[in-house]
Amino acid sequence: MRIDAVDVYWVRIPLAFVWKTSYADQHHTDTILVRMESEGQHAWGESSPPYIPAYSAEHTVATFHTVREHMAGRLVGQDIQSAQDLLHRLDFVKGNQFARAALEITWWVLEAKRQGVPLHVALGGKGDTVAVGADFGIQDSLDTLMGKIQGAIDEGFPRIKLKFRPGWDLDMVAAVRSTFPTFTFHIDCNAAYTLADADLFRSLDRYQLAMIEQPLADDGMSLVNHAALQSRIETPVCLDESGHSLAHIQAAIRLRSCKVVNIKMARVGGLTASRDIQALCAQHGIPCWVGGMLESAIGGAICVELATLPNFTYPADIFPSSYFYRNDVGKPEIVLAGRGRVATSRVPGIAQEPEPDLLKQWTVDHASFRA
Repeated sequence: MRIDAVDVYWVRIPLAFVWKTSYADQHHTDTILVRMESEGQHAWGESSPPYIPAYSAEHTVATFHTVREHMAGRLVGQDIQSAQDLLHRLDFVKGNQFARAALEITWWVLEAKRQGVPLHVALGGKGDTVAVGADFGIQDSLDTLMGKIQGAIDEGFPRIKLKFRPGWDLDMVAAVRSTFPTFTFHIDCNAAYTLADADLFRSLDRYQLAMIEQPLADDGMSLVNHAALQSRIETPVCLDESGHSLAHIQAAIRLRSCKVVNIKMARVGGLTASRDIQALCAQHGIPCWVGGMLESAIGGAICVELATLPNFTYPADIFPSSYFYRNDVGKPEIVLAGRGRVATSRVPGIAQEPEPDLLKQWTVDHASFRA
């Protein structure tokens, strides 16, 4: 595939409400959209690094800079034989997984269109729909949270994730479990705790949570500390922020740092790494699930395609567009295709592209490369 053109957009999309986690109160999603062209065909991809370098060391401004200054120009005019070929050409850049993912994900979508098959078929997945869950951030009150949980259960979502941070922690879980004694819940700590909080997490065992997602800080001792925590509690630990790549997950498995892995395609460096990680975890009996970064419908649709691979057995963090956005830059918007399910692509690649007027309105910066 000869890459004839690459366009890179930094886009800021207003959220429908303030999304509250242990990192910050978020009012917008900053994301990187990429358009790639080859021999008259084009495709769109997305990588959604956070605006603040809190979830990860990477953030939107740096990712846009790295793609623009160091990566995109090395691909334009080149014959890229495979996703691995593309990644090899970018290997000189260390880390910067969101940046390499922006280009690698788009290449996959374009390759699927060239093959004339939906993206999930090109990736080796199958299925007409995938299961998705509901997520709730920090709320103003427990009553508000209970109402939202009941609404999600009524809509047919098979599991619910609850954000968990100091001040919104054990009492919240106790109240939720007493109100909904048998429903599937897990909590997401967004790396807000340390091993000194092991007793807190041990006390959660009684509530039969599906998992505790990223309880501890993502630092140089993260995998070791998560292994120590997992050895002390019964509830499965799930890695998110600490799973930067296939190599990190290999280390986590050797250390027994977790029993579940969340795979966010941009965080791990793209679809190739995502596919390899879920296969590796399958060999070790570790279930996976697809996480989200508040992507637009473009990234959301790609996540749906990824979630068709066999070891993604827990419902994904993929949301109807209307949950986070009053107007999604990606069209057609993501909608439910039944109770707690989203449909996979019926067209080559994916169907979603940016709506031109919204793209123009919300673009913060844009770089264009031509052969």
